[in-house]
Parts: sequence; structure tokens; C-alpha cells
Amino acid sequence: MRASTLFIGAIALLPTALGQLSGSVGPLTSTSSKASKTCDVTDYGAKADKTTDIGPPLTSAWADCQKGGTVVIPEGDYAMKTWVTLKNGAAVAIQLDGIIYRTGTEGGNMIMIRDTSDFEMFSSTGKGAVQGYGYEVHKSDGQCTGARILRLYKVTSFSVHDLALVDAPMYHFSMDTCTDGEVYNMAIRGGNWGCLDGIDVWSNNIWIHDVMVTNKDECVTVKSPSKNILIENIYCNRSGGCAMGSLGADTAISQVQYKNVYTWTSNQMMMIKSWGGSGYVEDVSFENFIGHGNSYALDIDQYWSSMKEVSGSGVQLTNITMKNWKGAVANGASRGPVKVVCADGAPCSDVTIEDFSVWTESGSKMVNQCRSAYGSGECLKDGTTASYAAVSQTVTAAPTGYTAASMADDLKSDFGTTVSIPIPTMPSSFFPSVTPISKLAGS
Repeated sequence: MRASTLFIGAIALLPTALGQLSGSVGPLTSTSSKASKTCDVTDYGAKADKTTDIGPPLTSAWADCQKGGTVVIPEGDYAMKTWVTLKNGAAVAIQLDGIIYRTGTEGGNMIMIRDTSDFEMFSSTGKGAVQGYGYEVHKSDGQCTGARILRLYKVTSFSVHDLALVDAPMYHFSMDTCTDGEVYNMAIRGGNWGCLDGIDVWSNNIWIHDVMVTNKDECVTVKSPSKNILIENIYCNRSGGCAMGSLGADTAISQVQYKNVYTWTSNQMMMIKSWGGSGYVEDVSFENFIGHGNSYALDIDQYWSSMKEVSGSGVQLTNITMKNWKGAVANGASRGPVKVVCADGAPCSDVTIEDFSVWTESGSKMVNQCRSAYGSGECLKDGTTASYAAVSQTVTAAPTGYTAASMADDLKSDFGTTVSIPIPTMPSSFFPSVTPISKLAGS
């Protein structure tokens, strides 16, 4: 099985530390063992002519290889008119070396994997992709509607890697009620609109690393319920930025770590968002963040006006740590780099802001804001957990060590919503001066 490092055959090399993970992640059997039985979709009627619907051939190939085999989609351009739900697999892989282009118009999920264990979806060349052509929907309807590209539901011991997901009509990739999974070496590129999330995860024991996301909604987002999630080497390249939420009733999120997150010209570096609700977020850390040109840096907002208020006194945030942040926000006077606005009915406790060196790219001051938030650092208060009104902290001198490296693939502009978005080349790195944990396919 695969733990959180390299896979050699079916042997996992255990890491020195699992971060927030609770155990091993990834397929239980090797890629090579699954390759002993292959089902090539072109043997089931698929044609690389960008016209013939790959949906039925893909379903048939899965039926024959779902127990111990590999479904192969060779290099070439394939159309997808009908969506597929592939379920009840075991020790199975999908090798996507071609490019699938959306031609269907339904909502739902273009590709859904469910109730499956020991699963792998990958490109052996690093050139496999799904092109959702979401701009066609957005341009014609003026709305954000349509299909998600990829959804995993109740999948255990799995990996998804070395793929590109491009221009989804709605969301790009979600993991719902999954366990022991690894996602890595991926490029996700969407339009400049909300509702085009990159990766959404509400699962247990998931490792997401070395991923680049362009969109205007969530980059990599943890939703409820989730536990034991490790997210690292993330490149939010003109995105909404990373987030938790939106959080509502009976929230249950714990043991989550984000580290090595680079955010370029996005909405925020990290946000926790809710309004009302109940439950908890606890034992969470955000470490080694770099940001340039973002509207917000740290944005904890439990009165988030973009969501409808949920019944309840608020989600309780406890033991939340921000450490080693650097860079600059676009305008620190209007949107300070620290915003910790907690619910008066459930004040935040044990919040730590440490080694936080973020300055403003416009002007010469920053205004941080805290409300009903307790801990150490910036405008946080010591003491009890009673609610208190918002307080401001004005900073007029640049902090030491705020300058930070940029990335070679930083985009100069977004892709809008009305023109085709090109399939990106996988970047060689997803965080400054950090080599991807697993070798990029085809490199």
C-alpha cells in the first residue's frame, strides 16, 4: 500500500512524519499488478475522433476490468456526451493518457467513482486531461450551471494523480465521504467565477499535495465533516484561495494541516467562513504561507455575508495556528492581512499567530481586525472567552522578513468566462524552491 511517500511495487516506504494523517494513504496494490489485465476503451467502441461518445465504452471497459484490472484511455482526443458512474470496483485503475472533451449538456458529474476500494486514476505521461468547456455554458446562459468534472464518493485507499482538469461548468473535483486517499501532481484551471471550486474534500485521512489551481472560487477547500487532512505544496495561481467552509450546522472538522501554500493574486491566502451554525473546528494549523497581490491574507469571518445565516450560536474554533506567513496583500488599509472575526455566541480560543510577516503592496499602513477571538499574536486578546466587539490594530511599519519569492508560472491575467481555457502544462514546482514529493509523470 502507499503511505505518504514513494510507491515501489506494492511496498510503501513509511515517512518520518505523517503530519495530520492518521495512517497510510493510497492504493493497496501496485499499478503494475493491475496492468496484468487491461481494458482499452478503443476495444469497446471509443474513437479518438473528438466526436464519438466515450461514455458507453468507458462504462463497458470498467465492467470488465473493475476487479483487478486497468481501464486504459490511450492518447488522443475523445468526446464525452453521456456521463459515467463507475462503482463497486476493487484493485482497479483508470489510466487516462488521452484528453476527454465535454460534449454533453447534463448536470451532475461527468465522471463519478463510487463504492470502490484500492483505486487509482492517473496519466502515465502527465498529459491526460478532461476539458469541461465550461465557457460554452457560461457564455450562453450567463450562469454558473452544469456538471462537475470528477467526483469520488465512498472510495477508500485510492490515488488520483498527474492529471489536468480544465474549465468545469461547475466544480472541478470533489472527494465526498472518502478514506485513505492521496491526490497529487495535478493542474486545475477554471474560469473567473465563483462556483468553480478546484478541490473540495469532506473525508477522512486524505493527503493532497503538489497541486496548482486557477479559478475564482476555492483553491483547495476542507468541508465538514473532515478529519486527518494534510494539504501541502499548493499553488493557488489566480484563484479564490484556500478555505474551510462554508460551515453550518453540526460542523465537525479536526486534525487538519495546510503547509507550503503559495497564493498569487487571489481572494485570500486562507479563509474560514461561516455565519451562525454549530459544531467545531479544532486542532488546525496553517504553516509556511506565501502570498502576493491577494485581497486578504488570513480571513476568519464568522459573519460571512455571502452565505445565508444558519441557525445556531456559531461554530466553535479552537486550537488554530498560523505560523510563518510572508508576502503582501493588495491594500492593507482597506483589507488588513489579519481578520479574525469570531462568533459572539462561540468565541474562538487558543488561536496563535506566529512569525506573521505580511505587508501591503499599496499605501503605508495596515488595519487588522479581531472580534471575540482569544489567543496570541496581532490583535488577538488574552483572557476569557467572553464575546467582545471588533477591535482594530493599525500597523505603519513593514514587518521584518516579509519579502518572499514568486513563481515562474504566475499568471498575468485570468481566463474570464467566455473563451476557451487552454489545458495547462504541469509546473515543475508548486511552492518556491520545493521539489514535488512524487516525481511528475513524463518528466
